[in-house]
Amino acid sequence: MAKILINDGMHPSGIQLLKDAGHEVNTNKIEQEELSTALPEYDAICVRSATKVREDLIAVCPNLKVIGRGGVGLDNIDVTYARSNNIHVINTPAASSRSVAELTFAHMLSVARFLYKSNRNMPADGDTEFKSLKKSFAKGFELEGKTLGIIGAGRIGRESAKIALGIGMNVQFHDPFVASTEVAMTIAGNEMTIPFQTVTMDQLLAESDILSLHIPFTGTPVLAKDEFDKMKKGIVIINAARGGTINEDALLEAIDSGIVAAAGLDVFENEPTPRKDLLQHPRISLTPHIGASTNEAQEKIGIELAEQLIDLLS
Repeated sequence: MAKILINDGMHPSGIQLLKDAGHEVNTNKIEQEELSTALPEYDAICVRSATKVREDLIAVCPNLKVIGRGGVGLDNIDVTYARSNNIHVINTPAASSRSVAELTFAHMLSVARFLYKSNRNMPADGDTEFKSLKKSFAKGFELEGKTLGIIGAGRIGRESAKIALGIGMNVQFHDPFVASTEVAMTIAGNEMTIPFQTVTMDQLLAESDILSLHIPFTGTPVLAKDEFDKMKKGIVIINAARGGTINEDALLEAIDSGIVAAAGLDVFENEPTPRKDLLQHPRISLTPHIGASTNEAQEKIGIELAEQLIDLLS
């Protein structure tokens, strides 16, 4: 039996799996500043984004065998140091793919039909104002036939491509680490695999009507002023990946200059306090980093993480 601290929450299905396997599970939140005292008695810790598992914490936990992250990114864990001390670091990269991809398209549709903006401005009464808004938001666009450029050919990128193809969009991938990829789909009961050759970043920027990011943050933005200058005029930018992958100054400049028609953002450089000029911009659709926040994704994350923990701690 192992002692496991679930510090940022886990779906009840995952917790029950751990208990059924005979492990002692603590789901009571321990504050960051208290972890160095409490965590040494545990064999494993599971976190989301809130708890940081840095080198100084890991160093005082001689019993620690597994650090689990419910989600995709591992930027709040000192992975190299942990593994150098024979501690397993695990995450759940597949569990939330569909939910993030669907939020990506929620932003696309919101921008295409001015949903975010019209919802803010619908009048409480008065047909004159209603008619004025109807005219203002009458120039939306369909996604069918548009070219979606996807930066990142991982699970979420491929899941986004699957939705795009179903809608009737054209899809292109750019990924510096992948020369080709495949998207598996089921249409009318028929399973098919669609192959893609990845394209250069310059080609993606020049040809995409909509650009969506599905990559980790590696320390520098993937889209900055040089990239915006190469984009097709009127492009739409969607980011449900990580804050920092887009230079926000350059994005705002590109929107205000007309290079970018609109943007949909779920992630920000300065979370949890994004800059006000982004939050108040009339051509940006906003959500507060909720890409994986669906009931289905949370259950998948909990089960996948629990199964890995059971395997590693058995």
